[in-house]
Amino acid sequence: MTISPKRRLHIFLSLSLVTLLAVSASVTLFSSSEEKFLAQPSMSLAQALGGGTTGFARADRPRVFTFPDDHGQHPAYRTEWWYYTGNLETQAGRHFGFQLTFFRTALSPKEVVRASAWSTRQVYMAHFALSDVAPQQFHVFQRLSRAALALAGASATPFRVWLEDWSVEGQTATALPMRLRAGQDDVWLDLTLTSDKPVVLQGDNGLSQKGGGEGNASYYYSLTRLQTSGVIRVGGEEFQVQGLSWMDREWSTSVLHDTLVGWDWFALQFSTGQELMFYQLRQAPSGQGDQDGQGVMDAFSRGTLIEPDGTTQPLSSDMVQIEVLETWRSPRAGRSSSAGVVYPAKWRLRIPSQDIDLTITPHMPNQEMHTLIRYWEGAVRVQGSQHGQRLDGHGYVELTGYSEKWIRPQPRLGADFERDS
Repeated sequence: MTISPKRRLHIFLSLSLVTLLAVSASVTLFSSSEEKFLAQPSMSLAQALGGGTTGFARADRPRVFTFPDDHGQHPAYRTEWWYYTGNLETQAGRHFGFQLTFFRTALSPKEVVRASAWSTRQVYMAHFALSDVAPQQFHVFQRLSRAALALAGASATPFRVWLEDWSVEGQTATALPMRLRAGQDDVWLDLTLTSDKPVVLQGDNGLSQKGGGEGNASYYYSLTRLQTSGVIRVGGEEFQVQGLSWMDREWSTSVLHDTLVGWDWFALQFSTGQELMFYQLRQAPSGQGDQDGQGVMDAFSRGTLIEPDGTTQPLSSDMVQIEVLETWRSPRAGRSSSAGVVYPAKWRLRIPSQDIDLTITPHMPNQEMHTLIRYWEGAVRVQGSQHGQRLDGHGYVELTGYSEKWIRPQPRLGADFERDS
């Protein structure tokens, strides 16, 4: 979401704020000070995040990952998510993209003892989206709930993440295969995911730095090649589908550096058996070297190239070149303007050291998540080459922080920006 997507809906910062605001309308488990905090409808992101990380654990050093334990929740950290995307097709070639993401946000760093069975310090948000490419239809759904009375939650053994009847469940003691189920109205999916490759630890052995300063990082790992099969139902029709999915896991108590406005996240799967993840953190627009007015790549941008045998090549910001080739304007107006937000809608991505040259195109332009957090998250196709050989495939792209207007907060608040969308 802000971000998260993957961060990411993801998304990583404003998810906390929006989840709190949304749940506050129906949850009466807060203290008087929390109620005062949540009752400010015009509160900026900067105000909401100021001081909000005190008392939570921070991702400040590499750690040892253990599975399936780390598939479960990490309540000492403020925010985490379980993020699934995929590109699937019927035998006749009808293409679908999907996103199913579960977010957990802690309201306070410690448990508060209350008599009510409704009491909890954890709230969950889930996003489910389906891109039906043939009719160019994009379906978006959102749910929110407290982690009480079994309404939402996450466990490692057995592995399960759920919000009401939307869920991810491990089918064995190792958590794999995983079964994804979600649906609303006439849009449903029921998929089984099996991994072809081991877990990829992103960044420095799973510590993914998102900016300067200690603790401005997340713990981040991925399952980058999940063979997927199952059923999609949409518009009264049922489709048997198969293809590839991607799982991202992150948890943190982090804020972006005050020079950053958002990110572009790419997760690409190639027919060669390779995968590529890269997140481009964007600095605030400066008017210098910023052709699209949405910021330039920050030095903390990072990625990973995964080979068919599972070996990995880390990618730094100076190794990857991203050029926006086309843009798309949302038909939905922003809060302060009748004009919709403009997003990148086609890219050229190059990695000269690997002789990789890619063109990335959305399967459909309108894949904007018009949920409480506004961002673009969509299925894409990839065409390109490596060492003169074709390098084609599919993937997902997440775009956060795109808005008609940027307002700098007071620097003492410790947050990066106020979004006006």
